[in-house]
This record gives sequence, structure tokens and C-alpha cells, in this order.
Amino acid sequence: MHIHVRSPDGEAKFWLEPEIELARNHRLSDVQLRQIRSIVEAHKDEIIRAWNQHFGSSGN
Repeated sequence: MHIHVRSPDGEAKFWLEPEIELARNHRLSDVQLRQIRSIVEAHKDEIIRAWNQHFGSSGN
């Protein structure tokens, strides 16, 4: 399970399970990645619920 994060500065992909991990980064700074990771950590359960509602509980 993963999410994509896009901004005018670039984009990144984060794995959510088994733990939050940066999978890919394109042009985002270390500071931006830390901020994004912090937001993902704070909202991980909500993101996973929304993913499961949209894709089904077995989607990757």
C-alpha cells in the first residue's frame, strides 16, 4: 500500500506498510520529505481507511 504526494516542487511516493518508507523522490528537499512523512505518520490510519474504501482491502 502506498501513496503519491505531489506539489509544484516535485513528487514522492511513500509505502505505508509494513511501515512508512520513502519509495521514490523527485525534486523534493529533505525538509519537505520530513514534513510530508510527519503528516503521513499523523494520518496513517485515516489514509489506510480511505485507501481500503477506494481500492478494497486487498489493493496495493
